[in-house]
Amino acid sequence: MIARIALLAGVVALGLGVIYVGVGGLGFVVKGIGSTVGGFVEGVTATPSPRASVAEVSDSPSLASPVEPYTSESTVDLVVTVPASLVGDLDHRIRVYLTLPDQNPAAIAEAQLADAPKTIIPVELTDGINDFTVSIVGPGGESDRSLPVRYVFDDEPPKVTITSPKNNATVNSSAVQIKGKTQARTTLLASNAANGSRIAGTAEADGTFSLSLALAAGTNKITIAATDPAGNQSEASLSVKRGTGKLTVTLAASDYSIKRSQLPEPVTLTATLTDPDGKALAGADVTFTLSMPGIPTVTVDAKTSAQGKATFKTTVPKGADIGQGSATVLVSSEQFGSTEDFTVISIVK
Repeated sequence: MIARIALLAGVVALGLGVIYVGVGGLGFVVKGIGSTVGGFVEGVTATPSPRASVAEVSDSPSLASPVEPYTSESTVDLVVTVPASLVGDLDHRIRVYLTLPDQNPAAIAEAQLADAPKTIIPVELTDGINDFTVSIVGPGGESDRSLPVRYVFDDEPPKVTITSPKNNATVNSSAVQIKGKTQARTTLLASNAANGSRIAGTAEADGTFSLSLALAAGTNKITIAATDPAGNQSEASLSVKRGTGKLTVTLAASDYSIKRSQLPEPVTLTATLTDPDGKALAGADVTFTLSMPGIPTVTVDAKTSAQGKATFKTTVPKGADIGQGSATVLVSSEQFGSTEDFTVISIVK
């Protein structure tokens, strides 16, 4: 720039001398020089006016979440909603990103906007978790990505493991409690071919399940049909035999022979209950009855403890006659029916 100005100055000086000699005046020369230099400097230093700005980036689109993310279908349709101002716009496209576990998002497809607010884009799934997001790309660049939606591709049948009872076990009850484990949220349907009874349930978040199914006399063939959240199905089966065992209750008294001269005398009755398998039965209804000669009969209700025991404490008052009395206990259970026992308590001289 400095060199150009110096050159210009030399040209101007030379022209000045020529003009001055030719016309005999300086004013015209100065005026011409000012116009020439001013135009030159303006041409050198002027800045071009900026171009019109490009179109702004669009608002981000949104993705519809599935009702059930688990699926056994290898292809799903993403439902994309775009801003109303872009419906059918040929200058913008939808870009689809897929994020797999422990990986960064990767662009896997682009699709033209539909002539409606919603655009359907089919995508392929990989095994396991698939997280999708979408953006809009156009002349102004790329919008923010949508919130992610998740699909879980699972085409494996659920494994069903029965932990209780064992196959071919004997169950001394009107119903069998079936316990096991499978895939979380799997729907289960247990059926007994022996009596047509059925019961449905759903596995817990940790996959455990428990189903109570009515039994018929003899052998019961039981089938458990399982359907996981993706719709895959499997079956498990077992056989159990309904036993013929009964409840057993034993009644004991703290004293079986009481002297009349020592009345009043405390008495404690204890009932011990076991189920048909010989195990303590808790929560059974118990009714104690004490009948002694010469005094009113006493009746009281109780329930068995976790140890299968129930107690009744009372006092035989003065006024009881010499003779034989009795204590009885009646036990009932919804599972095993009812049973009873009794013992003799005597008043002696």
